Amino acid sequence: MWHIDEPALERIEIGAGILGTGGGGNPYLGRLMAREQLRAGRRITVVPPDAVPDDALVTSVGGMGAPVISIERPPRGDEYQHALRALEAHIGRAFTHIVPGEIGGSNSTRPLLAAAQTGLPVIDGDGMGRAFPELQMCTFMMEGIPATPAALADYNGYTVIFDRATDPRVLERYARAVTIQMGGAAGYAFPVMTGAELKRTVIPRTITLAHDLGGAVLDARATHGDPVAAVLDVMGGIRLFTGKITDVERRLVGGFARGEVSIAGSGPDEGGQLRIDFQNENLIARDGDGRVRAVVPDLICIVDQETAAPITTEVLRYGLRVAVLGIPAPGQLRTESALRFIGPAAFGYEDVAYEPIPGAYGAGAARAR
Repeated sequence: MWHIDEPALERIEIGAGILGTGGGGNPYLGRLMAREQLRAGRRITVVPPDAVPDDALVTSVGGMGAPVISIERPPRGDEYQHALRALEAHIGRAFTHIVPGEIGGSNSTRPLLAAAQTGLPVIDGDGMGRAFPELQMCTFMMEGIPATPAALADYNGYTVIFDRATDPRVLERYARAVTIQMGGAAGYAFPVMTGAELKRTVIPRTITLAHDLGGAVLDARATHGDPVAAVLDVMGGIRLFTGKITDVERRLVGGFARGEVSIAGSGPDEGGQLRIDFQNENLIARDGDGRVRAVVPDLICIVDQETAAPITTEVLRYGLRVAVLGIPAPGQLRTESALRFIGPAAFGYEDVAYEPIPGAYGAGAARAR
């Protein structure tokens, strides 16, 4: 067990931004809101999955919607707590723990905010090890935990309950439609699971991993080292490309930010080209010859080539000088059963085979501590 303080929030924000693979929203706002909770005297307690009792009652909380919405209309900050309380009222029981649904992007810091607001401990783990655009794309649902009952809450405090949807993809469609009517962004709470179910399905210790990753980047900046190399030292993986963004096509479709970014090579990649397709998150990277360099579920991370600051899809723009990193996905996402939900074909790339980036997810994290 450990308690998150203000320096830890900064490290988690940086690490989670990188793990967001371009999506998940900017964790900065969640960090600021959680920081204010700490300054008001509240605590954020993190517990490892193996310390959670089997009979605990757990749910994940976070935000749903296109990340670009948070730029136009920042959240109030209580949507996630409202969704949790609405779900408690529906099931007639109180939750004992919160777990992030995804560690990438803003859904890393939103559970920390909700933990401070409710006093509930947050579990050191998540259901993705990165960020994904759709609700069913997490280990909880992929391992058979029912997606419903589930709750959404909007900016104005209105709540909606979904019950008895046996297919998590049905929940995704219905919840996405309601989220669009809520202005394109909402807080969620789901699924309802026991501590035993949580321990069977969670990707463990990813809050600690985000903290270690952010700390390594900050240390490299402070010592005039190479922050991009520090990311790979912690996470494993390879530097796919270095260059300048030359074009961005971005559109809001069905509640998602969809598009592609083109990058012209510089340094060792001078004369080369890289194109990345995204749906909230970066999905597939191809070189100028159309050869696939990396593909979902492996992490494709665009960062500033000097500072390793994460660059999310909503702020991609012409002229940014970036490094593109390919990072191995967690082992739970590389199984044949998981790839049905989060492999290339799940995003419409029927003709693309998944070829894993060599290495293990977070292989160097222990050295960074």
